Amino acid sequence: MMPKQGYTPEGFEPYTVYPLEGVWGLVDPSAGIEDKNNFSYTLMMRQPGFVTEEIAERATDAVRKKKPQFSVGKAMFGTMEDGLSVQMMHIGSYDDEPAGFAQMKQFLLENNLERRSLLHREIYLSDARRNDPAKQKTVLRWTVRQIPE
Repeated sequence: MMPKQGYTPEGFEPYTVYPLEGVWGLVDPSAGIEDKNNFSYTLMMRQPGFVTEEIAERATDAVRKKKPQFSVGKAMFGTMEDGLSVQMMHIGSYDDEPAGFAQMKQFLLENNLERRSLLHREIYLSDARRNDPAKQKTVLRWTVRQIPE
C-alpha cells in the first residue's frame, strides 16, 4: 500500500501477498504430539525481494499509527532457509495431518534421509476461515539430511 500513500520503495513491483506459513515445534518433545497445548509455533509471511528491514519497520510504524489495537510489537523481520527438504501437499483437516507425516516418515526410511530437527513447516494455501476443512490445502515440510553410509 506504500505506493498508494506516496512512497515507492526502490525496486518495487506489484505482487500478490504470499501465503501464511507456520513453523511448528513442541514445548516438551518428550510429551509427544497428542496434546495440542504442547505445540509451539511461529507464524510468518514471505516478503518480496525489495522489502528490506527498513521498509518492514516503516510498514510496522504505519500499522501502529493506523490500527493501535493491533499488537505488532512481536513482529520481526528476518530470513530463513530450509535447505534440503521433504514436503507433501496435505488436503484435508489439520487434525488429519499425522497421516501425511507418516507417509513422509516412510519416504525418509526408503531414501536414506533423516529429519534435521523436530520442527516442521506448514504453508497454508487455503484460507481456513473460508474453506471446508476437508478441502483445505497445506504444504507440510521437514528439513532433512542424507544419512551417512
